[in-house]
Amino acid sequence: MSRNASASSRRRFLVGTAGALGAGALGALSLPGTAAAASRSSANATSTTSAAAATGTVYIASDSTAQTYSSRFYPEAGWGQKLSAYFTPNITVANHAIGGRSSRSFIEQGRLAAIHQVIKPGDYLFVQFGHNDATVSNPERYTPPADYKEYLRNDYIRATRARGATPVVVTPVSRRSYNASTGKFNVSFPAYVDAAKAVAREENAPLVDLSAASRAYLDGIGVEASKGIFLWLAAGQYPNFPNGVQDNTHFQERGAVEMARLVARAVAGLGLPISGEVLPGAR
Repeated sequence: MSRNASASSRRRFLVGTAGALGAGALGALSLPGTAAAASRSSANATSTTSAAAATGTVYIASDSTAQTYSSRFYPEAGWGQKLSAYFTPNITVANHAIGGRSSRSFIEQGRLAAIHQVIKPGDYLFVQFGHNDATVSNPERYTPPADYKEYLRNDYIRATRARGATPVVVTPVSRRSYNASTGKFNVSFPAYVDAAKAVAREENAPLVDLSAASRAYLDGIGVEASKGIFLWLAAGQYPNFPNGVQDNTHFQERGAVEMARLVARAVAGLGLPISGEVLPGAR
């Protein structure tokens, strides 16, 4: 599809794709990172009580910053991989995040259709894109902010609500990008952050402003310490990265844990049924 195609023409294609996938979507796609909160310790199970406990599944539609990584990539990890640790056993996390996808390509490849085949009333869809949408040099990923906003509105928010589930818009998590003069971290992908916040406001959808929360966290620990959050590894430090790496986008395990904590803490303040299932350690 041409990068310059209009949002409406793309949407006509995507609607046809979703219809063609139908019930076969689940068989054709793997479901990375499904993690039941019930596997956590009984100590977590008793740490939060609720008069009317919420149950359900949190589905995550996102990119490599949230995806679940196998042990072959340790210590690289995504925040979706660590999210279940911050919820009671009433909540299951099904992490469908996958690297290299934008809001558009996640739909085109049938990945959102696979979620919509199984999502049900009482479930949630956490959607975070922006990193790959902004890749102008890659037409398979690039999605202009205006198109990104409409995909969020129609495919992720409205279509999820039509299935009785609750969409939660998550602004794109910060990169390790900072002002060298002030040491303060920059807003990553500001046009996409603004579009996500705008569509959440227009659609009255719950918003987790992970952009702001992650930036505040990084400002708090400082530029040098942020290397321990992102995938900055010395040569020989980990067998999976024998030559070391300096990656300002992806997280090592500690960073994934901290970003997951920020997401859960924001969810605790949304006033949703799931908010009461956030464990005290995230608040």
